[in-house]
Amino acid sequence: MAMDDGLSVYVNNKVLRCGHTTGTCAAAASKAAAVMAITGKVPGKVTITTPGGVTFNLPVEDPKVIDGKASCAVRKDGGDDIDVTHGTLVYSEVTLTSEGISIDGGKGVGRVTRKGLDQPPGNAAINRVPRTMISIALEEAATDCDYEGGFSAIISVPDGERIAESTFNPRLGIVGGISILGTTGIVEPMSEAAIIKTIEAEMDMKSAEGAKVMLVVPGNYGRDFADSIGIDSESAVKCSNFIGPMLDHACMLNTDILLIGNLGKLVKLAGGIMNTHSREADSRMEILAAYAIMAGGSADLAREVMGCLSTDDALAMIDKEGLIAKVSDLLAKRIEYHMEHRTGGRIRTAAIIYSSVYGLLSRTSLADELLAEIRGAA
Repeated sequence: MAMDDGLSVYVNNKVLRCGHTTGTCAAAASKAAAVMAITGKVPGKVTITTPGGVTFNLPVEDPKVIDGKASCAVRKDGGDDIDVTHGTLVYSEVTLTSEGISIDGGKGVGRVTRKGLDQPPGNAAINRVPRTMISIALEEAATDCDYEGGFSAIISVPDGERIAESTFNPRLGIVGGISILGTTGIVEPMSEAAIIKTIEAEMDMKSAEGAKVMLVVPGNYGRDFADSIGIDSESAVKCSNFIGPMLDHACMLNTDILLIGNLGKLVKLAGGIMNTHSREADSRMEILAAYAIMAGGSADLAREVMGCLSTDDALAMIDKEGLIAKVSDLLAKRIEYHMEHRTGGRIRTAAIIYSSVYGLLSRTSLADELLAEIRGAA
């Protein structure tokens, strides 16, 4: 499919325009720069076909040609999934060599400093698929221009170091700039797959560093609570709403999981909901009302809970009948069941549930054991 035909996806009842990744930009800029270095001519656009089967015809910007060397840029377009790299110029400087293809990062492209990521420590943070795309693009340029020599390509993003401050790179141990990413070459708006890949990358890094038990939190509130009970939250992996995919990847890594989360998120887990985004499922009040009844609460209490807007409001209703501890323990047992069911018992899993108002609510049976191991490894 040609991008000129208009590539879009249907998300949440909306038609949204797709874009292209930094990897696609790097490959396209490399192809254009190679043509320029060989022929001395500047193409207005460059054609690149992505691993996802989409062909882009992308404008070439800021071209420069010197004997045997050329550089140019292609602008990142996130489509309707605008992120911090949207509109960024990705440059490639290509030098003609006697043979072979070498690819490295220049200004604004990060360097890997920790194990477990797509590239080994010391390499530029240009992931495997973009590297392959760049190599193919350079080979296409050589074929098109009847050139039999080699190439050296340096990928740079002049504003990359500043942009990287707003990405996961500092947490992942990638310093000095952004990563050149993309597995399909296409940016799909609001792509859950991209978020999950980022979570998995952080888990891979922790595993490569020797973590046998991973502390996982849905977000910053979980990290704050971890700090409050004496755990270094910098060691925590943030899984956002993707508890199920996080557990799946932990099984692949054979790494045990201690999940610390607010009741507003983890109550959904008690209902077997593994993607806790409200768009996917809510049922917070339905689950709390059911467990209030199981704990011996009245029908009036269940009705009051069903009318609440937040889990802390619901806990206030439950507290009137003195049932917070009992409801919390029942929820913890069910959370434990669903975590074990998802993982098939292949790894140890545990959870600590808290409320921003009521503090620690409950914990599953292995929570103290895994918590002690995390503290011992710190």
